[in-house]
Amino acid sequence: MKTYAYLLLITSLLSACNGKEIEYDASGTFEAVETIVSSEASGRIMQLNLEEGQELDAGQMVGYIDTMQFFLKKKQLEAQIKATGSKLPDIAAQTNVYKQQVAVSNVRLDNLLHEKNRIQNLLKADAATPKQLDDINAQIEELQKQLEVISKQDAAQTSVLRTQTSGLRADVQPLVVQIEQINDQLAKSKIINEVKGTVLSKYAETNEITAAGKPIYKVADLSTIILRAYITGDQLSGVKVNQQVNVLVDSTEGSYKQLPGTIEWISNKAEFTPKTIQTKDERANLVYAVKIRVKNNGFLKIGMYGEVILH
Repeated sequence: MKTYAYLLLITSLLSACNGKEIEYDASGTFEAVETIVSSEASGRIMQLNLEEGQELDAGQMVGYIDTMQFFLKKKQLEAQIKATGSKLPDIAAQTNVYKQQVAVSNVRLDNLLHEKNRIQNLLKADAATPKQLDDINAQIEELQKQLEVISKQDAAQTSVLRTQTSGLRADVQPLVVQIEQINDQLAKSKIINEVKGTVLSKYAETNEITAAGKPIYKVADLSTIILRAYITGDQLSGVKVNQQVNVLVDSTEGSYKQLPGTIEWISNKAEFTPKTIQTKDERANLVYAVKIRVKNNGFLKIGMYGEVILH
């Protein structure tokens, strides 16, 4: 009987030496930055290629929501723009007649000016009469007035056509904006995973009806994980951001697994100790939260308990 009691004592002491009696400075639970991906469009989920536990890359398309109505509306708007574009006047073609008239008149004017110069020379040699010079000047003046009228007609017609063109383009602009809106809705109908990580929960399935803002799945990057622990005011002066610490987590047979960690945040205000958390001094009522980032080799899980050795 004494031998059995002695063996029991030795077993108890050995168990304590396996790690459960290791002195730690703080304890807490592991957490991760969890992102809930929600639908940005309403309609039937046509495809959703993801399962819980699946690893996703940032920017990966995992599914899409029915876009047929958006597609048809876009086609209708594009047809309206094309029809409006066909009504745009060809300003160059419709004012070309004035350009031709001006060109012909300018040729005639050049001839008249040449003839005037010839008559002036003849007049100096008494080979022409002043009436001939007056006649040619009258023809030049008349032709110049005609050119002025044609130029005004050209300008007026061009102005009318430009106003018409401006009005038609103004009619097209709202249609272009509507197409841009539809393109945005089509893009939002794609379910794109923006955060590299692991799917934690799945809230929807293919063929279900969803709505904008309705959660589809939850994802978190578990390559590194955060231990939120609590320290007392006495320990606060001994910790700083980027400090290296040791993190202990339960392993097999009552032992601990030790992992390196880095303090990345220290709360600047005290709070009451959470009931589930123990500190080095369990009688301390006010504590400070710290976040310790630990590289995860797949062993750490959200919600697991961990202990911290600060020094």
